[in-house]
Amino acid sequence: MTNRDRGFLRQVLLLVIMWCACTLTGVAADPASSPNSQNSSAAENNTGPAPVVSPSPKATPAPSPVQAASPGAAATPAVSSNPGASPTPVDVASASSTAQASPTPSQNAVINLINRLVQRGVLTKEDATDLIQQAETDAARAKEEAAKANSAAAANSEFAQSSLLPSQGELKNATALSQAVPEPTPSQEEMPPALQPGPDNTVRVTYIPEIVKNQLRDQIEQDVLRDTRRTDDKFGPQPLVPDWVNRVTLFGDIRLRYELDNFPGGNDNTGAFPNFNAINTGNPFDVAGNTFPPEYNVDKDRQRFRFRVRVGLNADLGDGFSIGIRGATGENDSPVTENQTLGNANNAQGGNFQKYSIWLDRAFLKWEAGGLPERDLTITAGRIDNPFFSTTLIWANDLGFDGVAISGRYQILRGLTPFLTAGAFPVYNTDFNFANTNPGKYDSTDKYLYAVQGGTDWNINRDFHLKIAGALYDFNNIEGRLSNPFTPLTSSDQGNTDDTRPAFAQNGNTYMALRNIVPTAANNEGTALQFQYYGLATPFHEVAITGRADYNHFEPFQVSVTGEWVTNTAFDRSAIAAKAVNNRASAPSGTIGRFVGGNSAWNVYLTLGSPVLLKRWDWNVGIGYRYVESDSVVDGFNDSDFGAPLYGTNLKGYTVFGSLALSPAVYLGFHYYSANAIAGPPFKSDVFQFDIGGKF
Repeated sequence: MTNRDRGFLRQVLLLVIMWCACTLTGVAADPASSPNSQNSSAAENNTGPAPVVSPSPKATPAPSPVQAASPGAAATPAVSSNPGASPTPVDVASASSTAQASPTPSQNAVINLINRLVQRGVLTKEDATDLIQQAETDAARAKEEAAKANSAAAANSEFAQSSLLPSQGELKNATALSQAVPEPTPSQEEMPPALQPGPDNTVRVTYIPEIVKNQLRDQIEQDVLRDTRRTDDKFGPQPLVPDWVNRVTLFGDIRLRYELDNFPGGNDNTGAFPNFNAINTGNPFDVAGNTFPPEYNVDKDRQRFRFRVRVGLNADLGDGFSIGIRGATGENDSPVTENQTLGNANNAQGGNFQKYSIWLDRAFLKWEAGGLPERDLTITAGRIDNPFFSTTLIWANDLGFDGVAISGRYQILRGLTPFLTAGAFPVYNTDFNFANTNPGKYDSTDKYLYAVQGGTDWNINRDFHLKIAGALYDFNNIEGRLSNPFTPLTSSDQGNTDDTRPAFAQNGNTYMALRNIVPTAANNEGTALQFQYYGLATPFHEVAITGRADYNHFEPFQVSVTGEWVTNTAFDRSAIAAKAVNNRASAPSGTIGRFVGGNSAWNVYLTLGSPVLLKRWDWNVGIGYRYVESDSVVDGFNDSDFGAPLYGTNLKGYTVFGSLALSPAVYLGFHYYSANAIAGPPFKSDVFQFDIGGKF
């Protein structure tokens, strides 16, 4: 072989060796494919002859740990002392004497290649020595240039200039310390690939112990808190937010309303609609006098501008406990409405820009376990929201319940979740000093509501949902009772059953006279001083069934049908007819008409659109019909908009409504109520309401 051929062959082999070195460097970066990870135990226990080409004793040792950790330390090409290091001329020379023997395989493919070439006589030991020296020189130069470039880039980065890095003086001290530490003796075991310095002299760590993570987390938290406490030159000290602030949620809403109350012709305006609530909340009415009792307006249209404001908070107390508080407007202490009429006069607050009152509307303590749609248990006590699945046929939207309620639900089958709610609620508690004007006091007549409701939520399929429930609402002592015989001589004299009259009422229920007044000479044998109060003529034990069916195939557009039916099982027509003072048919003058009240009620509504207004232009519309007989439900607790001003019972008619969202928090609303009296004197009412409201 000529010298020219040898030179050409050397160049080709040099390129092959460099290609192999680059390829194996990429393979070694992966611990799973590294020869060291697969054969480490074999290399440690190898007692056979050394490979033909062994590592060079002149190879530069790996940098010490201190040097590797110091950003300012000069990067030095690291050559491992394992069998994968570059061979020396001496090793190549020894290879010629053992060329015929099969060399021991090495974990370094480059060494194995050179061994095979020398063994086959393709290379002489001089050629092998020259190639290895050139490869070592090129590798050292490349590593040195990469280290310089990375050091310059790191010095100019934002991280290097931040306060998280040590100062230059600390770096110099660290460098000096690293130089003072003696270099460790190179280990015969190759460093794991995950800890070997990469091309940029960095170390890749594939696992951080949990204790180190916790230390880092604590240190970062301390640094953040320290920075928060620092005084800012412009804004002053930055206070820390108390923990309780994160557990409190504020909420509120406002609704502005224009209302037109219109009365078509034909209503009886001859004194057929006495206001029993006004009588019972004031001085007793003298039925022997020559004046009319308080009467409802049933023939003169009215316009009202009204608003409702509610503001409250919910606070998480931890361990499942929470509290809720809410205040609301209201021109009086009516339990069924929070509306305040602007400029209202007479006995209500307002008028001449007077201030309006805020009433405590909700105040409760709640404990909850589960908190999931398919599994939940809740106990709530205080002034609470309506805990029952119902409509305004029985309970008004704004009504709050005083007492304690327990509710639970549990999914027994996929999509089928039964629920149960029960509660006890004091409706009225006798005044502690009753009767105030008598030295001797009367027995208490406290009134309670005991209620239980059971039902189920059933997701029939993706499109259909059904919710249905049955309830029993049992009012205890809510009916009036005739007093012991006595002769009141003034309006302040009290009978022993005066506290059985309703503390609040709307209209429609049948009433009875409470006082058994004895005719004497003092009252002109019953023709004068007949001061009278009125109580409910029937007990109320209401049985109700409520249901709602939703069709969601066109989500978010929904079609919903809601209905409710209720009957008063304690209603006794003959007993009521013997004492009723209202709800009677027309009769000739001087005679009493027959009792025409009833004990059943029902309603049904169809709603289209978005069930909840969540974004701009969400909308819904609906139409409904109701039929509410006089003594089907307690008129003091149901809808306060239908049939103005004779809200309550003994009404039938239609409702049309709609809503439109102007934003996620602002909406427009419209309601139209058309009502007619079921029994008694003729009455018709049309109510138009236009709302704009906002919430947070």
